[in-house]
Amino acid sequence: MDRLAGQIGGDPSRGRQYPLVDPFDQRSIDMGDGHVIYLEQSGNPQGVPVIVLHGGPGGGCSPFMRRFFDPAHFRVVLFDQRGCGRSRPHAEVENNTTRHLIHDIEVIRQELGIRRAILFGGSWGATLAVAYAEAHPFAVLGLVLRGVFLGRRQELDWFYGGGVARFFPDRWADFQRPIPEAERGDMIAAYHRRLFSGDRGQELRFALPWVMWENALAGLEISGPGHAPPDYARAFARLENHYFAHDCFLQEGQLLRDRPLIEHLPAVIVQGRYDMVCPPLTAWELAEGWDQAELRMVPASGHALSEPRIAAELVRVMDSWRDAPPFGRDD
Repeated sequence: MDRLAGQIGGDPSRGRQYPLVDPFDQRSIDMGDGHVIYLEQSGNPQGVPVIVLHGGPGGGCSPFMRRFFDPAHFRVVLFDQRGCGRSRPHAEVENNTTRHLIHDIEVIRQELGIRRAILFGGSWGATLAVAYAEAHPFAVLGLVLRGVFLGRRQELDWFYGGGVARFFPDRWADFQRPIPEAERGDMIAAYHRRLFSGDRGQELRFALPWVMWENALAGLEISGPGHAPPDYARAFARLENHYFAHDCFLQEGQLLRDRPLIEHLPAVIVQGRYDMVCPPLTAWELAEGWDQAELRMVPASGHALSEPRIAAELVRVMDSWRDAPPFGRDD
């Protein structure tokens, strides 16, 4: 890590999100193994490619994600990962692993004729960005990451094993309440049994508290537990639980171990100082010793992409990469 950036906030004229633009391309790609992936492109068809990786797993992409990029300069590629959003089949976990998602990104890159692209991802999207870059380092121009999660057991234990519960005992009690006391020693496994019971009604009932536990802690301003549409909640909960029950289909510590494969790439990591979902330690560990990486710790901010300071900083990063690209021309 060459430095911890100290100019968060900066010029108030910068950091404003761009107006929403419509996609110039929308399509579905059949991956040939039962999954059909929704894909869209917006911005400049001849511009610098950016592949946006949404969180979750299971969160899906949204129009809001197009607004971080100057549409006159960037070619913005969004897609719904397997089992969520507009990809089909919905909430499906068969043939749905990190290896499959890396494969999908590579298929998308080749189908769109992209030689190299910027990877832009937060939370699980940051995990997937690092995993893909380590698998295909010469297909990547650079990485812009937010709220870093590396899929390690210590990170899962923090969120599902009682670590963050010390700060939010009321929310933790809500999350535990549907589970019998005898099963609360492993909340991921306890929810897994119910989210994959084969009883759709039961899966829907247990999906909501799973989703609400994360949503309640995602923003610095904690409000009520909110609500999520049942079908969205079921897909999100099943996919996230499926990945977490299998340690994100990564070897323990794999992404840090293999970081030398991508240390030639420029990276900016935008991290909320008070992120309770993915604490700043993980972002620090990823950036430490990576000379081409810059860690920007954002004050008074939590985890969510929609947090005002987080969103503004991400726009500033992409504007700076537009004005002074840290990578060479990609002919």
